[in-house]
Amino acid sequence: QVQLEESGGGLVQAGGSLRLSCAGSGLTFRSYAMAWFRQAPGQEREFVAAIMWGGGATYHADSVKGRFTISRDTAKNTVYLQMNSLKPEDTAVYYCAATNYAEVLHTSKDSYAYWGQGTQVTVSS
Repeated sequence: QVQLEESGGGLVQAGGSLRLSCAGSGLTFRSYAMAWFRQAPGQEREFVAAIMWGGGATYHADSVKGRFTISRDTAKNTVYLQMNSLKPEDTAVYYCAATNYAEVLHTSKDSYAYWGQGTQVTVSS
């Protein structure tokens, strides 16, 4: 049984930084990828960044490129999202996701079968 648990959300001022963590268990697939998505009130869940577990290839959405960085610690089965230069428009619930369809990095939420409960990030102006 796959379980994903996010942590690290909170309230921060614009220009500040936060690091989100997602601890995974039960990920026994031969290959898989993990990603971060976010969802603001009244909006669709949108892709933020993804990482291939084997090899560590990454992809970031244009809206966060240069400010956010996804990384992983294979020994801890944990994926991180380092968020710098935060803006009020980054305010959302951030979700960790995993997929065993890992031949490429997917940006569609429909490609991810496993999800965490989410962690709130609020950026004040």
